[in-house]
Amino acid sequence: MTILNGIVPPVLTPLDPSGAVDVESLDRLVDHLLAAGVDGLFVLGSSGQVAYLTDTERDLVVERVVARAAGRVPVVAGTPELTARRVVERAQAAERCGADAVVVTAPLYALNDAAEVAEHFRMIARGVSVPVIAYDVPVRVHSKLGVDLLLGLAREGVIAGVKDSSGDDVGFRILVRANEAAGRPLRITTGHEVVVDGMLLLGADGAVPGLANVDPAGYVRLWQAAQASDWVAARAEQDRLARLFDIVFVPRGRSGDAGGIGAFKSALVSLGVLGSATMPAPLAPLSAADASAIEDILAEVGLLGAEAR
Repeated sequence: MTILNGIVPPVLTPLDPSGAVDVESLDRLVDHLLAAGVDGLFVLGSSGQVAYLTDTERDLVVERVVARAAGRVPVVAGTPELTARRVVERAQAAERCGADAVVVTAPLYALNDAAEVAEHFRMIARGVSVPVIAYDVPVRVHSKLGVDLLLGLAREGVIAGVKDSSGDDVGFRILVRANEAAGRPLRITTGHEVVVDGMLLLGADGAVPGLANVDPAGYVRLWQAAQASDWVAARAEQDRLARLFDIVFVPRGRSGDAGGIGAFKSALVSLGVLGSATMPAPLAPLSAADASAIEDILAEVGLLGAEAR
């Protein structure tokens, strides 16, 4: 199996009303994604609200998703921690739980220069036997992974790919071009929800969009259209998904962690995939009015019929 290729949803972590991991809903979510034909699963990312989970809960999520996927697609696991030694511990745990690769950010909290960040990735790669994927998410770690750093680590065999959630479209294009010139040592995916068609056109290897939890089939159709170079169909599907993405703007005055993921969870409750839209404490769930407005958008894009409302 190819790691980090095609549509790889960052899997949400369903919680029951008590706040515990809802493993039955997690199973249904994995089934929902696999039935749509996704190419991989990324657990314990930002969409999976990994920052709110204990180590025990993280291990449970990886084990459960790996078991449910049953080898049909690769499962990659996020390992965010403060510094390399702590990341190694979480990466080794993910590997023991069956993850096919680990996803690693730059250090958190610690103030490191580029050379130290590079060594951070080397330390983690030495600590595991599965591939390491770099996760470029400066909004959360407050530093960007540069093109030279990423390609240098790829040439060394330290990292196999990168999930780009930087929001820097110009930087993404530069990275793709530089990777091509270097012989494609990296698999490069975008974390964007609404410009996946453009990123695939310029040469991305796939996408890791949180919205794919809600409509995995739409993103698979988009990927298939791009693979066929049918950019008219790809744009039409992307336009529909962009309208669906408006669900994240329904909640007003909510934190960055609460609004978007809360909208995804609310949508999946309406679609019958999750049993609860519970958010991890201290995040509060969305209101009933928000849930109703989200259902209106689901109906508009063809995901929810009147009979189901």
